[in-house]
Amino acid sequence: MTLPIPPSVNHQYATVNGRRLLTAAGRSYKAQVSELVWLALTKDTDRDGLLHRLQSGFLTLSVRFYFTSALRRDVDGGLKIAQDALCEGLGLNDNRIVETHLYKHVDKINPRIEVALSNVSSLT
Repeated sequence: MTLPIPPSVNHQYATVNGRRLLTAAGRSYKAQVSELVWLALTKDTDRDGLLHRLQSGFLTLSVRFYFTSALRRDVDGGLKIAQDALCEGLGLNDNRIVETHLYKHVDKINPRIEVALSNVSSLT
């Protein structure tokens, strides 16, 4: 699934009265991802089967970041919010993810992230 680039770490959370809170930019990103996930699920003819497979075991998450520049952003800076947003949109607890693969690419014209979830055959 293709999703927008998440806000930078500096724009995801704010400290208010000693508590870390999701910023408006963070909340907006998560809402946007939830909507995109919902739209993708409505088009999937095997939606129930897909959700059952994702909810019944441990998962691997693969995220390919396509930034406008190789040096502007860290590859891991958007992982947590992207993972949270994707899992919330699918109705999954992100503690099911036991393996993560991150990749960094450059696409000056079309910045984005491409995410994939797959079942892990066994947890050792």
